Amino acid sequence: MGSKYIVIEGLEGAGKTSARDVIVSTLKESGVNEMVFTREPGGTLLAEKLRSLVLDIRSVGDEVICDKAEVLMFYAARVQLVETVIKPALAQGQWVIGDRHDLSTQAYQGGGRGIDQAMLATLRDAVLGDFRPDLTLYLDVTPEVGLKRARARGELDRIEQESLEFFNRTRARYLELAAQDDTIRTIDATQPLEDVMQNIRQTIMAWVQEQGA
Repeated sequence: MGSKYIVIEGLEGAGKTSARDVIVSTLKESGVNEMVFTREPGGTLLAEKLRSLVLDIRSVGDEVICDKAEVLMFYAARVQLVETVIKPALAQGQWVIGDRHDLSTQAYQGGGRGIDQAMLATLRDAVLGDFRPDLTLYLDVTPEVGLKRARARGELDRIEQESLEFFNRTRARYLELAAQDDTIRTIDATQPLEDVMQNIRQTIMAWVQEQGA
């Protein structure tokens, strides 16, 4: 089996970092040792600067970042990461484990922000072509639980400070998209951590076996 691209998705506080650790250990047990790790937005020098603009800065002077500018900055960071890190790693036979990818934009901007979903799909196809993750793990958590966990970690970024209604819309869009795509596996992340990690492990093991590893 060749290299694969696995993405971890979910609201703030869903447990993406813990999930990555389980994925890595499970893949190593299956004989996968060459892995590259990415996060979005970010992952390259340019993409990290865009990350700072879109997540850390609410405004520049009196100029507030508008929703469509936010989307375009996310895509600029994403395509830079895909073309300079992810695709080269996959071409070299390495597996890529990503913290977020395009599903985040479809959910947060399409659901939370209410940006036209057809426009987002068109933008995705124009920027990324047919490039898609081989597997996406969506860690489903209610906004109440996720934001409580996120606040316990420390200061929230610009998007993490959005309203509860924003995150309810985002979650609804995540669930809608996950139901339409058989490359997305949903994990109930409101369970106790041990149960969540066991579900992730079982999901990864079953998926690797499906791939013929």
